[in-house]
Amino acid sequence: MYRRPWRVLALALVSILSVSRVSWAQEQKKPSVGEAGRIPLIGEEAPAFTAETTQGTIRFPQDFKGKWVILFSHPADFTPVCTTEFMTFATMQPEFEALNTKLVGLSIDSNYSHIAWLRTIREKIEYRGLKNVEVTFPLIADLKMEVAKQYGMLQPSASDTKAVRAVFFIDPAGKIRALLYYPLSNGRNFQEIKRLLLAMQTADANQVATPADWQPGDDVIVPPPGSCGVAKDRMDKTPGDTHCYDWFFCTKKLPREVASAGQP
Repeated sequence: MYRRPWRVLALALVSILSVSRVSWAQEQKKPSVGEAGRIPLIGEEAPAFTAETTQGTIRFPQDFKGKWVILFSHPADFTPVCTTEFMTFATMQPEFEALNTKLVGLSIDSNYSHIAWLRTIREKIEYRGLKNVEVTFPLIADLKMEVAKQYGMLQPSASDTKAVRAVFFIDPAGKIRALLYYPLSNGRNFQEIKRLLLAMQTADANQVATPADWQPGDDVIVPPPGSCGVAKDRMDKTPGDTHCYDWFFCTKKLPREVASAGQP
């Protein structure tokens, strides 16, 4: 009769030890940043790499100091959806350059394949009024899948040998700021990629946030107050360029040109 509490205690101890072992094992298996197959997360350092491209060898992040980088992958050369994407991105490249941003593409193809495909785009493809499009940003030849694995661009449920349509926004400090993933069958919205870049640059430069569907020139969101006193002052003495919907939610005007905050 008096042994039962000890049995209960022993069982509880065994359970705790079992849970601890499982937790320890899971922690040991937890992939680190840049480990093959793990997707780098927002706020983490972008994995460093050296790679051969259509523009020669690039070293990341050394070759891109002080720049934003949009690193994006596509499934394969000589495919229709990817062709439309590259024509669009190449046409928009000057717009991204004006925002202090470099474009870097990637697929699991050789440089020979890349060069032949880009030449075909330039010499033969006319699409939606775009023709003679020359792609001058670097396109990584990732035949060994090294960079694709570092950035989690290979997703076995979609394909073991083709990168999904990933987009990584990397800031001048080398941090992942945003990431987008599209399925193999659907092309990306490049105006949205530019809009998101502008939104992040605007937020950084002005210590603000941007609301849903924000476009350059739209009102921005003022950070919420950190104390009751500040909240009261904000409601009682709202600046002329600011509109408060409630104590925690205020917007203000921002000149459209301020959105070009990515320029050095």
